[in-house]
Amino acid sequence: GFTLDELSNDITGGIIPSSFEPSIDYVVTKIPRFNFEKFPQADPVLSTQMKSVGEVMAIGRTFQESIQKAIRGLEIGRDGFNEILDIKQKDNLFLKKKVASPSPDRLWYLAEALRKGMSEEEVSTLSKIDPWFIYQISDLILEEKTLNLLNLKNLDKKKMLSLKKKGFSDARLSKLLKVPENSVRNKRKELGVLPVFKRVDTCAAEFESSTAYMYSTYEEECEAEPTTKKKVIVLGGGPNRIGQGIEFDYCCVHASLAMKEEGYETIMINCNPETVSTDYDTSDRLYFEPITSEDVLSICDLEKP
Repeated sequence: GFTLDELSNDITGGIIPSSFEPSIDYVVTKIPRFNFEKFPQADPVLSTQMKSVGEVMAIGRTFQESIQKAIRGLEIGRDGFNEILDIKQKDNLFLKKKVASPSPDRLWYLAEALRKGMSEEEVSTLSKIDPWFIYQISDLILEEKTLNLLNLKNLDKKKMLSLKKKGFSDARLSKLLKVPENSVRNKRKELGVLPVFKRVDTCAAEFESSTAYMYSTYEEECEAEPTTKKKVIVLGGGPNRIGQGIEFDYCCVHASLAMKEEGYETIMINCNPETVSTDYDTSDRLYFEPITSEDVLSICDLEKP
């Protein structure tokens, strides 16, 4: 067999060998997708038994950005740490039980406990989740409380950029500010707060990457380098679920291959790491992004398919 130094890294076009220690300048978050509503007899408490039907993956420059992108990629009707109960109707004992019990909704119960005023240390003790993660979520909840006191007109470029860097989607901001999502999008574009796209290159941009495998973030330099070729965007299926899985991805892959044969540059947008469509060499360009109107339109604005 070959040794690692004899194998080349395809991501960088063979410039560095596989023995090169990866340098990562991004954060990846994966969240399982559950469909317990399809299995009423199943116990929704999570254990060592596999109960998820799929998963979603998101990439960002920070944990906060990455986890909020992953949540909206789940396609479960939530675009962040949405409120899932009326905390006036539930006492601390109920929340403590929910925080301590591993369930598909525990992430949102953690947020609800922090909204209710429970300390980060208590939430960490109950959930057995490292305090670092609890403090990251707590910071997002504090941002949401601040936004409840503001209106869209009050947001300047600095504040909007800060919110986007923390992963707040236009849809989530619209709920917190009580305005239509399109108003948030228009305001953001008016302020010049637009996403840039970075490449997943395994070497923190130390070497040039020849593969167009990208994710969005809110910084200054864009590494996308879109072409002027005629192009087609293929929207992936997102996370697997009951009734939609690999067969849908098969269609996406063959749509991409067919368009290639017709002479089009193919662009795949998907957030499911279990699929062939998210292999970096299936399409000419891959955007690992949630399938939401905000994320897809940002790519369309850049690529102009």
